[in-house]
Amino acid sequence: MILAGDVGGTKVHLALYNLVNGSYVPVRDEKFPAHEFAGLEDVVQRFLGKGPEDKKSITAACFGCPGPVRDGRLKLTNLPWTLDARDLQRVLGIPHIFLINDLEANGYGIPQVASDKIFTLHAGDPAATGNQGLIAAGTGLGEALLIWNGASHTPIPSEGGHCDFAARNDREVALLQYLRRTLNGRVSFERVVSGLGIKNVYAYLRDVEKLDEPQWLRDRLAAEDPNAVIGQCAEDGSSWICFETMKIFAAAYGAECGNVALKVLAMGGIYLGGGIPPKILKTLQNGAFLQAFLDKGRMSALLQSIPVRVILDDRCALLGAAAYAEARSGI
Repeated sequence: MILAGDVGGTKVHLALYNLVNGSYVPVRDEKFPAHEFAGLEDVVQRFLGKGPEDKKSITAACFGCPGPVRDGRLKLTNLPWTLDARDLQRVLGIPHIFLINDLEANGYGIPQVASDKIFTLHAGDPAATGNQGLIAAGTGLGEALLIWNGASHTPIPSEGGHCDFAARNDREVALLQYLRRTLNGRVSFERVVSGLGIKNVYAYLRDVEKLDEPQWLRDRLAAEDPNAVIGQCAEDGSSWICFETMKIFAAAYGAECGNVALKVLAMGGIYLGGGIPPKILKTLQNGAFLQAFLDKGRMSALLQSIPVRVILDDRCALLGAAAYAEARSGI
């Protein structure tokens, strides 16, 4: 049995899989609020303690985590945790434990995702093969390059989400100037295209452009998850400031996807991962994303041929972690 984990800044998603005839068959999975635990080992022990499985039957584990992994160790980007595969192996008693970047795990998971769990945002040339790009918007902004070797894709993790935010028009220049003041300096793409970014863009529209924030919306933002409220109100059209927030978000997302597509020549397509894209499909289809994706001057025709797809399966990183653990442990 394989233990797989998708560690995010907000939640930790764990699952157990059996490998049956080359397929990963789920045994059970559960999500845990990350902030309620002191470390990953505590989450895993809680998860394993709630099930009937014999812990000795778990032969390998892999966890996809936000941040760069070096020699089996990393300090998480959006959580105050430091993880070490050797420490986890000792505490949990699992023979083989691997830590990989969360976008790397997603990259390994894409071939395992059912076709009906992939939504085509832009068809491009669906028959083309080649490198791919993966850009995931969630608590933060993760990026990975999927390099084509003629037979399969090898995920290459990156920290591209922390590259400098590139303003493309007057409104984005004003947003950049606002964020430089409020953040006391440098602004990365993650500060615009992420859960953190949604709140930043909303605050700019409210405080600088003075878009109306009705009392009912203010009350909901105070009582609920602000990002969920903003996204939902943009999708259903009930709030203009929320609609404009997500329009700016989608345009910046599209622009960065186009940047990655150019850098890696992603003829095999661009994939949108993370928790946000599946929840804002209407916003992603309203034109702002694709217009920004294609707006690359002399390279626009090239971008027109590149497919853009949204990963709808929130188990993609888990499947990728399971595949990695199975391949590297030799079970």
